[in-house]
Amino acid sequence: MKYCLTIILLLFSAVVFAQDGGKSNKLVQFSGIITEADSNSVVPYVTITNLSNKEQKYAANYQGYFSFIVHPGDTLLFSAVGFTSKTFVLPTEIADHKYTAMIKMKSEIVYLKTVRVNPWATVEEFTKDFLSMKVADDDMAIAKKNLSRTSIRGMTLTLPRDAQEVSNSNYRYNFDRMVNANMRQTNPLLNPFAWGRLMQEIFAGDKARSEDK
Repeated sequence: MKYCLTIILLLFSAVVFAQDGGKSNKLVQFSGIITEADSNSVVPYVTITNLSNKEQKYAANYQGYFSFIVHPGDTLLFSAVGFTSKTFVLPTEIADHKYTAMIKMKSEIVYLKTVRVNPWATVEEFTKDFLSMKVADDDMAIAKKNLSRTSIRGMTLTLPRDAQEVSNSNYRYNFDRMVNANMRQTNPLLNPFAWGRLMQEIFAGDKARSEDK
């Protein structure tokens, strides 16, 4: 009878040991801070999953700090949006009832596929627009349009003059003004005031002669 009880106790202990995964019943307060691997900036609101304890979940606060109860040897998964998930395994032998660690997570770069939005609701609308689409001109056609007589005439009317054209125009204007001034000074026939004085002298002479008679 004693042997039967001993065997039953051994089998019960083996079942309990197998369900516990071979771990001790010791509890440890696991605390730490989660930071980025490159800049040491804190990573807030990280989800922590205890894979060894029925995937029980915890969360870090906005400062990246966490603290919860675990067993020695538990496997923890740290995951957050924009970061690569990190697995952390606690040591099986922890002397104290608390354990701290600095968890570093690496930023994850996600490349999204290009999304092209088409304005056509059906294939028939696309076919209609495609057949009526105007194909762009090649380089030769564009050059001919830019060098055409109509295009050049339009550019002469709209484009502003450059510095050389302005300088030539001012020089021609000053030269013409100087020539006209010299002509008015040297040739009295081109001076209207001289003609006025001449006419007054003629009228005065005619009046004087008429009085003498």
